[in-house]
Amino acid sequence: MTVRIIHVGLGGWGGNWARTAIPEVTEVEVVGIVDPVPETLEAVRTDLGLPASTAFASLSEALAGVEADAVVITAPAVTHVPLALEALEAGKHVLVEKPFANSTEEALVAVRRAEELGLVLQVSQNYRWYPAPRVVQELLEADAVGELASIDIDFRQWDNDLAFEEHPHYRFPHAMINDMAIHHFDLIRMVTGREAVRVYARASYPSFSKYQDEAVASMLIELEGGLVVSYRGSWLSRAPRTAWAGEWSIQGEDGEVWFTSRSGEPNAVAGDRVTVRRTQDDEAVPVELPTLPHTDRQGGLQAFARSVQGGPGPETSGRDNLRSLALMEAAGRSAASGLPEDVVVPA
Repeated sequence: MTVRIIHVGLGGWGGNWARTAIPEVTEVEVVGIVDPVPETLEAVRTDLGLPASTAFASLSEALAGVEADAVVITAPAVTHVPLALEALEAGKHVLVEKPFANSTEEALVAVRRAEELGLVLQVSQNYRWYPAPRVVQELLEADAVGELASIDIDFRQWDNDLAFEEHPHYRFPHAMINDMAIHHFDLIRMVTGREAVRVYARASYPSFSKYQDEAVASMLIELEGGLVVSYRGSWLSRAPRTAWAGEWSIQGEDGEVWFTSRSGEPNAVAGDRVTVRRTQDDEAVPVELPTLPHTDRQGGLQAFARSVQGGPGPETSGRDNLRSLALMEAAGRSAASGLPEDVVVPA
């Protein structure tokens, strides 16, 4: 069975979803597209070769106009939960871009409703769908470097050249913590299998930054069992850029696992690397990585389609993603308060 989807939100990243991600997954079929901006809607419709009858200005019109099984939401973050609730009330499964919401309490409303209705609600945490983090998850599950002592993560990019009016990312609410670090928070949970319990975050605001909110943040994240993650992220770094998943050093009693992922190059998987080093004097040994049927958003979309078709529930379900969102929320509170903040996951 092909999952029939309505795709909502076609500007910017949503347009990239429409043109490059969704067409790669044969398990889904786009039966409706939605955007309130006529020019954006028509451009995507033309590029995809869809008939005019599939294009709508609102989700309400699309739900009434086409038969669909699911809704994919790539509209602005503030609309995620209202759109998800509208789709769920119409009996549709939902895949929503990250961040799921700007608060756990808001996200919880959609999670509970999906569970009440027996519908799939999945968050697109696309960085999970690369070979490097999945192999690291397996290595840590197998105690490949023994008891863990610490984890260091660095994310460095320079994204400050355009005029403020030309770059919507400058206006994204909390572009470092909510838009970027949420990926890394989710990967921390994935590869370690541990939940965050406390975070101390400090954000900085250099005078040359064009971002309305923090573009640089450093954090200490305490996980279950006392393991501490040191995180440094910057949109204003002149140091060598990292891949989008960052550079990770995971140190244990019997060695170090190092990895990087999602390079952003045309063949992004080629940038995935995992190494194991036994002592400080040893050479790092590369770990062979598998070939995945789909990576990035395509991997998550394929998993979503299979869940809708009756397969296993998604690993990035709305319920699970509350824990990544709670860490994001606590980091934001800590950056504002200047104090360590507990990670509180609502039930």
